Amino acid sequence: MTNPPFRKPPSIQLPKPLMVIIGVVLVFMIFGSRFYQSVPAGHVAVATLFGEVKSTHYPEGLAIPVNPLYQWHFYDVRQKTHSETSQVPSQDQLQTKIDVSVQYRLVADDTPRILKETGSISNVLAVHIVPKLRSLIREQGKTIKRAEDFFLEETQSVLQIALLEGLRDYLISKGVEVEAVLIRDISLPPFITKAIEAKKEREQEVEKQKAELDRYETEQQQKIALAIAEKDAAEAEAEKRRLLADAQAYEITKINDAIGKNPNYVKLQALKSLEAISKDPAAKVYFIDGKSSSPLPLMHLGEFK
Repeated sequence: MTNPPFRKPPSIQLPKPLMVIIGVVLVFMIFGSRFYQSVPAGHVAVATLFGEVKSTHYPEGLAIPVNPLYQWHFYDVRQKTHSETSQVPSQDQLQTKIDVSVQYRLVADDTPRILKETGSISNVLAVHIVPKLRSLIREQGKTIKRAEDFFLEETQSVLQIALLEGLRDYLISKGVEVEAVLIRDISLPPFITKAIEAKKEREQEVEKQKAELDRYETEQQQKIALAIAEKDAAEAEAEKRRLLADAQAYEITKINDAIGKNPNYVKLQALKSLEAISKDPAAKVYFIDGKSSSPLPLMHLGEFK
């Protein structure tokens, strides 16, 4: 029994438009994700083609279309903070530890140049920010006469301004914008710290003694004021009594003058007194004889009412 002859299957001819569509779909399936680029929020992207850095950056969002052969480099352009701790020698050769924070951000338009000249953001920090910050801190330390002067508000203000201006002037050409420099902490040598604490304790004791002295002086002034007031009151009372005595003496003088000028003045005053007594029902009139040892009742005026 012989086998049937092999027959070649008929070839399928696809229309050219369909073949084009299929080809486009295959290319998109292979390279589709490389025709667009998504840039995260707060970032920019810089593209390179065969090692060549493109001159413009891509902002956050979706970039489409893009060359599928691009290599992408992302930079975070949000504010960042770098903290640095340095030992700073002053003119007295003592080492003071200073903690400084630098707030900065990358300039988005300069990111292509940053990639070309420096590289990643970690390189920017290691190559530019940290060395310059340490250099400025050492330079400023040379202007401080004594280590304890670092605690002075004026010294800290001058130091912050000098660091801020120095970093800004240097880093702006590197594509970095410095927004603030903050001195977080200052640690003096231990024996200096103890000496300052002892000085503060002495100053506090002096202030306490001064307060006690002020309180004592205030109390003494109050006592003096009270004594002056009492003296013034006593003098016023004495003056009042003197005036009263003078008035009484004047009255007596006037009476004596009246008696001398009018012998009947005494009789008149006696009659007035008897008249006043007569108006009292309980009043009695006594007759005093010069020869008798006790007065004799003359009459009881109430009996005639």
